[in-house]
Amino acid sequence: MKAAILSTPQPIAEQPLRIEEVPKPAIQAGHVLLKVRACGVCRTDLHIVEGELPPRLGRLIPGHQIVGDVVDGATAALPMGTRVGVSWVGGTDGTCWYCQRGYENLCDAPTFTGYSVNGGYAEYALARADFVFPLPPELDDLHAAPLLCAGIIGFRSLRVAGAEPGERVGLFGFGASAHLAIEVLHSWKCDVYVSTRGASHRRLAESLGAKWVGSETDKPPVELDRAVTFAPSGDVVIAALSSLRKGGVVAINAIHLDRIPQFDYDKLLWGERQIRSVANMTRADARDFLKIAAEIDLRPKVTAFSLDQANEALLAIKNDAIDGAAAILP
Repeated sequence: MKAAILSTPQPIAEQPLRIEEVPKPAIQAGHVLLKVRACGVCRTDLHIVEGELPPRLGRLIPGHQIVGDVVDGATAALPMGTRVGVSWVGGTDGTCWYCQRGYENLCDAPTFTGYSVNGGYAEYALARADFVFPLPPELDDLHAAPLLCAGIIGFRSLRVAGAEPGERVGLFGFGASAHLAIEVLHSWKCDVYVSTRGASHRRLAESLGAKWVGSETDKPPVELDRAVTFAPSGDVVIAALSSLRKGGVVAINAIHLDRIPQFDYDKLLWGERQIRSVANMTRADARDFLKIAAEIDLRPKVTAFSLDQANEALLAIKNDAIDGAAAILP
């Protein structure tokens, strides 16, 4: 099969992914082999390719937002040809303290798709059968792919922030994840306030019905009940915190954060305001979100790239050169 291979992490401008012919994955017990239809491109992939996350494999196929058909390893629950999605968490140990108590997103020994095992920047991919999700027919391949990480993790971020119907919610940063979260919030009748860099991102937020839009550290004109930060910037976290009412919550949706600046506790955190991090996702998050996505006909803005353009897709993400999400079509 054809696949994009990462051997040495380096800046994406140097085109570290090489398109090669490699053996198709061999089926393993408890797994399914998928013929890849599409694979979303995530900022986490960029952190992996550029080495901000330490390498786990010597040669890696990135990509963890996989849409594919079951072509081997079929079961009664997953017959041949079943169209499924695969996300960032590709498996857990099921035995640690966290898994035993329903916190599988915090598992002590997780498997990460496209990081600790090979992912979906390829024509075929192997996935654990109990960590794939049958996809509703309402969601086509191109638009389903970005939902499988950006969408699910954005949905979990809203849960971590405690967002309730009718509240005022701030989204700080407006890329692939936030432009999906805003649609969920609208279905909950929330007022959404967006602070983000880039004129095109601000225009996108306006077109999707944000009540107010400002630049990345601008303070919304009202106090927020909840806020989610999507930019890997401590300055943005402080901007979100400064926008909260007493008792409000900021959820940080970033696998990597540059720093947290010093801040005035009395002015910003006192009053039972909270800062919470968002770590991975659970299978329940995925199932619940995909059900909502089908119900509200969620169709993200997606730019398609071929497998040969995998480096270009990641470079576009790095440079904020596209609005919404990106996906690779093998």
